[in-house]
Amino acid sequence: MRVVFVTCGPNQAEPLLGKLLSERLVACGNIIPGVRSLYWWQGRICHDSEEVLFMETSEQRVEELMRRIKDLHQYETPKIITFPVSESDPDYRAWLREVLAS
Repeated sequence: MRVVFVTCGPNQAEPLLGKLLSERLVACGNIIPGVRSLYWWQGRICHDSEEVLFMETSEQRVEELMRRIKDLHQYETPKIITFPVSESDPDYRAWLREVLAS
């Protein structure tokens, strides 16, 4: 199981998550609106409003998911970070496998 962390522009996380869910690349996701991000881009520091998207997927789907996010994302270089899950509820993990296998 992997947790995937992605930042999106305002009002972009929900459509992206909906598409990834419909394609069964993720089993679920959480959107955190109203995030302020500061970062370097093209030689200057940028200040932007963003949304944070946390999603869960299987280890086997990570590469395909990352490619698809890059295809769909509005940013030239989207932030896509994955975290391995060392522990989780066995029933939740079974549910995730079932959803992604459908």
